[in-house]
Amino acid sequence: MVNIRNDYYSLSRMNYRKILISLVIVVFSCTDKKVRENKGVNAMKPMVENEKGDHLSAEHREKNKKLTPLQISVVRENGTEPPFNNEYYDNHKEGIYVDVVSGEPLFSSLHKFDSGTGWPSFTRPINEKNVVYNRDISHGMSRVEVRSRRGDSHLGHIFEDGPRDQTGLRYCINSASLRFIPIENMEEEGYGHLLSLFHARPAKPSNTEETLDMTIFTGFQEILKKNQEFRVATFGAGCFWGVETILKKTPGVKDVESGYMGGILKNPGYYDVARGNTGHAEVVQVVYDPNAISYKELVRVFFRLHDPTTQDRQGPDVGTQYRSVVFYHSEEQKNTAEKVKADFNQTSSYAKSLGKKAVTQIAEAKTFYAAEDYHQDYYEKNASRACHTMRDSW
Repeated sequence: MVNIRNDYYSLSRMNYRKILISLVIVVFSCTDKKVRENKGVNAMKPMVENEKGDHLSAEHREKNKKLTPLQISVVRENGTEPPFNNEYYDNHKEGIYVDVVSGEPLFSSLHKFDSGTGWPSFTRPINEKNVVYNRDISHGMSRVEVRSRRGDSHLGHIFEDGPRDQTGLRYCINSASLRFIPIENMEEEGYGHLLSLFHARPAKPSNTEETLDMTIFTGFQEILKKNQEFRVATFGAGCFWGVETILKKTPGVKDVESGYMGGILKNPGYYDVARGNTGHAEVVQVVYDPNAISYKELVRVFFRLHDPTTQDRQGPDVGTQYRSVVFYHSEEQKNTAEKVKADFNQTSSYAKSLGKKAVTQIAEAKTFYAAEDYHQDYYEKNASRACHTMRDSW
């Protein structure tokens, strides 16, 4: 579950979570609907060593003592709270839901929906690394349990009857396992780094009428205000991990953010885009100093760091989300990108050696959605070989 992209390679690029779920069962409620057990699934070793939480850290054990009887029943004894009679099933405020014991961020209001079951329901977690999946065969049913990784709290179960225009999954979660943090309190409580999920929209009404340019990562907008000569460029060249790594090392580039652009789904996550039907591409957005590197030079670097002659593919990554694309932020950028593409087709020794021409799209920039934290600076956080290399020749 940690290296999602490698799971895609080894499992024919199918969603690991959905494979796990389909191997176990498709069910339609948290507790009381008829289910069918899949006999071919091997039981997974539970993360919990005992139901008292004795294996947890001293800090978490201390927090256990402060839990209410209902929270203990759910979190430590794997119980289920009553439907329609819990704290968050009908909460429609913006913010995040964290583990009641550890405080690790688990779910966002952006991914919450009304499932009609009476429990809080989400289409995905904020970060896959913060949850653990176990096979649950209790109560004569076969289900997939969801637990928090650090807090080791029983959260609920995951089912395949979620919104089809999103992940198709429903995380059926107990309110008793969660603590809700409104967006206006996230910075104060130490979750300011997750404000990018909401495009860092001001938590309180602003006295100014200034509006954000949603085609630009909100984290870059302050940089652009302080350095008005800086500019932004957006490129899609397959896996954003490798593209980000190379561009960050390019002289004149000040910052790079991985994300998604070009599709119709609002607030997409990695799993949404990985399905290949949202229209979004994996992209990187770049802040650069035009006094150190021109946009034309930057576009030429973009053409050298990937294969622009393959349609909707880069190496083993296949799908429209991996297309070669330049998203322009001005008519000047559009004209420059078109000229560089034409020059590549006419003069590139690489293109001539393949007998092909660039299929790179040149499209107007749309709303930029920052990728999840674990995708940012990926190769700095994970020691592995980069998936892109720079060609020496044009």
